[in-house]
Amino acid sequence: MEWKLFAHLREVAGGDTVTVDVDGEPTVGAALDALREEYPSLAAEVSEDGELVDHVRLLVDGEDPFTAGEGLATTVDEGTELALFPPVSGG
Repeated sequence: MEWKLFAHLREVAGGDTVTVDVDGEPTVGAALDALREEYPSLAAEVSEDGELVDHVRLLVDGEDPFTAGEGLATTVDEGTELALFPPVSGG
């Protein structure tokens, strides 16, 4: 699975896209777990106590899986676009 990362998350991971291998059923949660395992430095940025932090936006094919799908149980495949957006501020 390929993740697109934005803002400082791409710096933490060393690139704007990263690829992870998902074991078992391919869901958003499994892809997120694989991302956190493969890139531990990202885990601290996007997770707290094993859960996605509220201020990080996760999109699946451009949509919020928590409102347009089944949350972390949303099924994905190799062609699914996964993206993480941290909060961004500016002036």
